[in-house]
Amino acid sequence: MEPKFNIRPAEPHEAGLVLDFIKRLAEYEKCADEVVADEATLYHSLFVERSAEVVFAEEEGTVVGFALFFHNFSTFVGRKGLYLEDLFVLPEKRGRGYGKALLKYLARVAVERNCGRMEWICLDWNKPAIEVYRSIGAIPMDEWTVQRMDESVLTRFAEGKS
Repeated sequence: MEPKFNIRPAEPHEAGLVLDFIKRLAEYEKCADEVVADEATLYHSLFVERSAEVVFAEEEGTVVGFALFFHNFSTFVGRKGLYLEDLFVLPEKRGRGYGKALLKYLARVAVERNCGRMEWICLDWNKPAIEVYRSIGAIPMDEWTVQRMDESVLTRFAEGKS
């Protein structure tokens, strides 16, 4: 018999669980030292400001994966899009279709909310994830590069020091 599987929105009392999954993802991506978020900040950002949303994937009532997303805007399309910031499935639960199920769930959310597109970034060494993305029809945007200013650079630049 197939295990019971469910995807549901995170609840405010689960900010600590969100943080746990973020830390697990950071470990997988070999950048655990970059996580500075804490439970209180996530609670405020996700459940008070509603800056982003989180859904959990559950198997038999146990959380086995998560996705964090928010809306961006495409000037070319003229509509909002759904931006997937993080998707993570516990290593021992991979290969069961849970990641693809989370992507499909988010695709339905994007369609229901009249989004013009859904986008995310992926580390170039994450071959298993890239294979999943290609299998669902996602197209790499090889001609684009991600640009970033972290908080210290933002502050310096805003103050005219760069």
